[in-house]
Amino acid sequence: MLAPAGVLAAGLAGAAAWMGTRREAGGGTGIGGPFRLQDGDGKVVTDTDFRGRWMLVYFGYTRCPDACPTALQDMANALDGLTPAERAKVAALFITVDPERDTPAVVQDYVRAFNAPILGLSGTPEQVAAAAKAYRVYYARHPRADGDYEMDHSSIIYVMDPRGEFVANFTHETTPDAIAAKLRTLVG
Repeated sequence: MLAPAGVLAAGLAGAAAWMGTRREAGGGTGIGGPFRLQDGDGKVVTDTDFRGRWMLVYFGYTRCPDACPTALQDMANALDGLTPAERAKVAALFITVDPERDTPAVVQDYVRAFNAPILGLSGTPEQVAAAAKAYRVYYARHPRADGDYEMDHSSIIYVMDPRGEFVANFTHETTPDAIAAKLRTLVG
């Protein structure tokens, strides 16, 4: 059981390093793009709604036992480390990879628990798949013996610039202080 987790962790670390290298080398990454989802009030939200602001984007699901709550808490703590003026330049998004259970209202309730300005988004399975594909997010349904399921998914916080282009990423190893420091540099 540990071997697949190690392989996944190594793959995610390699992908994160590759993404950073491609960006620094001046090449486009192909990460990010259009999405059309719903917030907790049922309002349609698209990627263009955030033009002019930096975005932190994380894909996960509300029943995730560890990676998602940790990443969202790290995002919340990082946002707390910014001044109000810096924070106003950043939009933090949580996009579910489990739209069958994570309705817009469920996702909204989930992100409220982090007491931070994180916008929860959901949509149809097709809309979520399109957003995940644009961000090169891996996710798959993993059935359990009891008939329920969990979701396997990559765990990367993407940083998109005010034009919606990928500029950086954070992994589970990045501290909230390091996230805040990078954001201060970017938005400054």
